[in-house]
Amino acid sequence: MFGIELPIFAFSHCRDVVAEVSRAGGMGVLGALYFTPEELEMELKWIDDHVDGKPYGVDVVMPASYEGADFAADELVGRLQTMIPPGHRKFVDDLLAAHGVPALSADAEAGKVLLGWTDATARPQVEVALRHPIALLANALGPPPADVVDLAHAHGVKVAALASTPRHALKQVEVGVDVVVAQGTEAGGHTGEISTMVLIPQVVDAVDVPVLAAGGIGNGRQMAAGMALGAEGVWTGSLWLTVEEADTPQMAKERILEATSRDTVRSRSWTGKPARLLKNEWTDAWESQESPGTLPMPLQFMLVSDALRRIGRSDAAELATFPAGQIIGITNQVRSTRDVMYSLVEEYTEALERLGQITDD
Repeated sequence: MFGIELPIFAFSHCRDVVAEVSRAGGMGVLGALYFTPEELEMELKWIDDHVDGKPYGVDVVMPASYEGADFAADELVGRLQTMIPPGHRKFVDDLLAAHGVPALSADAEAGKVLLGWTDATARPQVEVALRHPIALLANALGPPPADVVDLAHAHGVKVAALASTPRHALKQVEVGVDVVVAQGTEAGGHTGEISTMVLIPQVVDAVDVPVLAAGGIGNGRQMAAGMALGAEGVWTGSLWLTVEEADTPQMAKERILEATSRDTVRSRSWTGKPARLLKNEWTDAWESQESPGTLPMPLQFMLVSDALRRIGRSDAAELATFPAGQIIGITNQVRSTRDVMYSLVEEYTEALERLGQITDD
């Protein structure tokens, strides 16, 4: 389908990781969420120039449901801002003050309170992506709009979408997606409640398109397990947070390297929808008795976006959360992207040989 040598898809917000994975024979997929359309144009132009003609993809977030879906694009942000209760703003301000987190400086970058968390704000990202020679357009939250699928296909681009239940997978196939990424609860970021081992065969049996195994895939043995369950490839994410090329904030990278698989939690404190994050005093605060409760998407991220930036520019490591999957329990050293790719293939081959020996015996 894609002309790649290895059925390894690597999601990353870092263009260097995306290009390196594609050059190594897999498929790098750039997460577009945090980029303005202008920034995304620059990122993709760079990838075009450094991927050696190998295929790569772009991942956007076009949620199937969110607050303000009926608002006009030109009034979306303003109207959503008025829907955030003052009590929630005070809770965030008090939390930061209790940890001594300073305010943003006057020259700090502003305006990234929403970006791609809605259909209206993600469509400009799609338009930019389709101006480049991408091979795959992926949607991270629910089935993508049917017209976006049709538009991608008109550009010769395949479409993938993440699913956390067989029902979600069927909805995606109904709108025309070419690949379903079946993502277990072990995954970082937005994820459901069904484990990877249980979910993969259910999705494989439910749909008639290729399935990628996702959620807790971090070495070749897990890759072999996903393929044994019926998947035709693997979708990886948290594995790339600590590679040499990653631009993961240093504070988060250090915590990931030290963390165990028990140091993540599914929390609504990031976007309003359940997402697996590094567990810390930030996630604990939103589960405390003092918490006013989280807001629905995209209001929660609009509420906390400046707070997260303030935390990132401070020394408040105890509040620095980050989307991360349970696989971080084995990412305890910094390695090059190419080395990780080689290890995946070598371990996968060894796992198949071991299984072959069991069969022969």
